[in-house]
Amino acid sequence: MRICFIMYPWESLNPKQDSTILLVHECVKRGFDVAITYAKNLTIRDSVTYGFCRTFKSMANVSASMTNFHRNSEFSNEMRALKEFDVVFMRDNPPIDPLVLNFLDSIKDDTFIMNAIDGLREANNKIYTAAYHDPDKALIPSTHVSKNIDYLMKTIEESSQDKMILKPLDGYGGKGVIVIEKSAMHNIKSLLDFYINKSREESNYVILQDYVEGAEKGDVRVLMLNGQPIGAIRRVPAKGDVRSNISAGGSVEKYKLTKADRRLCDAIGRKLVHDGIYFAGLDIIEGKLIEINVVSPGTIKDINRLYGVKLQTKVIDYLVTAVSESKLRKDNFRAEDTYAHE
Repeated sequence: MRICFIMYPWESLNPKQDSTILLVHECVKRGFDVAITYAKNLTIRDSVTYGFCRTFKSMANVSASMTNFHRNSEFSNEMRALKEFDVVFMRDNPPIDPLVLNFLDSIKDDTFIMNAIDGLREANNKIYTAAYHDPDKALIPSTHVSKNIDYLMKTIEESSQDKMILKPLDGYGGKGVIVIEKSAMHNIKSLLDFYINKSREESNYVILQDYVEGAEKGDVRVLMLNGQPIGAIRRVPAKGDVRSNISAGGSVEKYKLTKADRRLCDAIGRKLVHDGIYFAGLDIIEGKLIEINVVSPGTIKDINRLYGVKLQTKVIDYLVTAVSESKLRKDNFRAEDTYAHE
């Protein structure tokens, strides 16, 4: 199988923690034709979308150590047409530049893309969760997205809660997530102004969300594959921090999904598959969905370590099956089209 990962810089990843390197390693270990490229390297020539790729050179022995694999991998540099790959796997940091999705639109009928372009376009940022239809707030806390400071101030003042969560729309890894309290209302307008108007070029959207009691204990990360949970852990914030993201200093521990968690996973899982989101990370607190990571969900390494599993094999097995089924559908379509014209 031929697979191209559109990812963050290879040299900058942490081989001891990164999830993408596990997925890449699994593909190289299976003898696939594996290439990596970056969003900035996408190019169109004569109406064909290419990537300036680094293709892994074949290795007689692929080290089981991610550190050694990362250090010793050798590449050939070449310009490759993306439609020639069986799979293009998006593993970049969110949010994705819309132009990148426009580049990939040209290959979506030729190549299996993880996740589907239309799904990535819809779920590329935190609005995807905020706009989910949940009138009774059974699955998702009350959520507001705006850059109107007066509206946000009024929302905070009218809230029945003493605390709310504020975060930037385009953040990831827990960056910029804070708890605001009504007792500090005299500081909140200044804080909103900083978040929204910190860029001289344009104002920024922020998310305001009801605080879920129990958030101080951390959140639960659930990895979803084809609409089903394949692994879960609890992420615990570092002392004195509200953020439970591992990149922000949080720790991890085993977690067993509750009935409420499973109901949420089932409901959200159906929507994810419908939208072409086959691999995603759900962040859950007390049975409520806080965020969905559809671009580059992590924690594979931590789940593997805690449970003695290899989730990367499940993900790549799924890709092999998906590519096989996609080719079969295309062959059947061509056969039917040929028959219809005879």
